Amino acid sequence: MSDSVDDSGQRARYWPVPVLRAVPAAIVALVITFSSNHAAGYGLLLFGGFAVVDGLVLLLAGATRLPADGRSRRTTQVQAVVTLAAAVAAFACNGFGLPAFIAVIVVFAVLTGALELTQGLRARRRSPFARDWMTIGGLTLLLAVAFLLTPPDYSEQLGGVEQVTGILDASIVLVGLLGAYLAITAVFHAIAGLSHKWGTVAPAAAPDGAPHA
Repeated sequence: MSDSVDDSGQRARYWPVPVLRAVPAAIVALVITFSSNHAAGYGLLLFGGFAVVDGLVLLLAGATRLPADGRSRRTTQVQAVVTLAAAVAAFACNGFGLPAFIAVIVVFAVLTGALELTQGLRARRRSPFARDWMTIGGLTLLLAVAFLLTPPDYSEQLGGVEQVTGILDASIVLVGLLGAYLAITAVFHAIAGLSHKWGTVAPAAAPDGAPHA
């Protein structure tokens, strides 16, 4: 993507959005990492908290800070509504166990992943954010695939060389996968946002009109 003056203006306006999206993802990822509770209900509550903040960021900041691109703005608004609906579903389904956790995450990941990936593909020749959208969309779709490929009845007795007692079941695996996804997207959003911020300054021109090296 070229660093034109128009690109610099778009980056200057939009860069806080990925940084704000990184915050709830990082917080929930850290909570999952350092929590011993990996129950499906707890995972739904944590996901619901993340989805509320992420949806509001997309709705209030993403849709208003996008450049004059009606299609991207509408896609972002739809993604925000889907994310907020997923948050409501997560809170409402808390207590229904692992099937509800899987259903909420898979539906969220398929819908928002497809929306963000499609948005990036459509804008790849005209927006400095297209690669970011494609990457996050692809990662979100991979989350859905990982959830669908994990057997809900998976259970394995721990032990062996490490002498760790307990049972590794599908709930622990899936909540861990959610935490890993949020950690990866948090890092990516933060790097992308700061990269756009640093890319908002157009290169200075030399006295003879040529750009400085």
